[in-house]
Amino acid sequence: MADQSTPSEVIDPGKSAAEGGALPGGISRRALLGTAGATGLVLGAAGGAAGYAAAPAQAAPLSSVGAGRAMFHGKHQPGITEGLQARGHLVAFDLAAGAGRKEAAALLRRWSTTAERLMAGEAATHDDTDVARDAGPSSLTITFGFGHSFFARTGLEKQRPVSLDPLPDFSSDRLDRARSNGDLWVQIGADDALVAFHALRAIQKDAGAAARVRWQMNGFNRTPGATAHPMTARNLMGQLDGTRNPKPAESDFDRRIFVPASGSKDPAWMANGSYAVVRRIRMLLDDWEKLSVKAQEDVIGRRKSDGAPLSGGTETTAMDLEKADAHGNYVVPINAHARITRPDQNGGAAMLRRPFSYHDGIDAAGVPDAGLLFVCWQADPLRGFVPVQRKLDRGDALSTYIRHEASGLFAVPGGAATGEYVGQRLLEG
Repeated sequence: MADQSTPSEVIDPGKSAAEGGALPGGISRRALLGTAGATGLVLGAAGGAAGYAAAPAQAAPLSSVGAGRAMFHGKHQPGITEGLQARGHLVAFDLAAGAGRKEAAALLRRWSTTAERLMAGEAATHDDTDVARDAGPSSLTITFGFGHSFFARTGLEKQRPVSLDPLPDFSSDRLDRARSNGDLWVQIGADDALVAFHALRAIQKDAGAAARVRWQMNGFNRTPGATAHPMTARNLMGQLDGTRNPKPAESDFDRRIFVPASGSKDPAWMANGSYAVVRRIRMLLDDWEKLSVKAQEDVIGRRKSDGAPLSGGTETTAMDLEKADAHGNYVVPINAHARITRPDQNGGAAMLRRPFSYHDGIDAAGVPDAGLLFVCWQADPLRGFVPVQRKLDRGDALSTYIRHEASGLFAVPGGAATGEYVGQRLLEG
């Protein structure tokens, strides 16, 4: 998972870094939120397969973590280009029996109102639980998407994008259908666990009688400021992951990640939106940890200590796929994960990945139920996720040590303009 453990090119989101020193005792919530508004966001890149995105451009002091704030309204929804957050919840809903387009529109209106308030560090409009009292926004983002089944449930089949066609079956899949797909999908991320949980409860309560939870998954990443200096994050296998993530500054970033406003095969309501592939990828850690460090490095194709390619150099040195040792063997093994997932080995396929790790305890067999909640973003999943996953299916060394246990594909519309709710152009078009 050093470059991408499932799909395509890894794109890495840079973290937002809030300015400011230690918060004085007794500081008011209003003052804290004022600080949040002043600091704003610093956007970076994000990336491809089943690993972690690279480190933030700047490390925020722990005392300023609560001040980070993402904007709800904008060209794109929040939670796509922002940096990795310390805590996350992924949750899918199915519309209740009898609920249709009218009920869905009312639900998205409620959810959008709640998301806007909570991302600003304000209380929910009704029956706030006070779980996030005393905390700032903590870089909270809430993102909404539609599954394939949503369109039949709401009578909007003619508006369903072709890009939302179900993903093909992969030979390595061991999918639990009950924890896959769904009519609606919500991604919640924050740099404080209580802020993230507060948002989760508010979204679940807002669903009311219109929708019921289909599945929920909880994840985490390293807390901003936990390392002495900014660095590429490590996954639960101990590998630096996200080294080669493309950056938003690259000229083709938007074309690969976001649906264009015109000239696309997608319906108009998807302009400036993206497609999220969600996979619960279990890491078989007991088996992985039996390998020597050298064997682990051969599986990935990079040094475990610093993420440098086995062909030499530093973490950012280009990998030399043709370099051989004294015996004529490739230094980067032919089935190494980093070799197989390179964009130049996959027709340039790329995606933006913002994953969370997860650990759900020990299963009945006494082994860790832990791994990656893989979330990747692309303008077209058939050109992003699918080709790379098909290639991984045919001989990735890492596949022995991971298992795909749940899957979903969701159409995530562009951001809501001021006064709009997410999905309004679909539901009221």
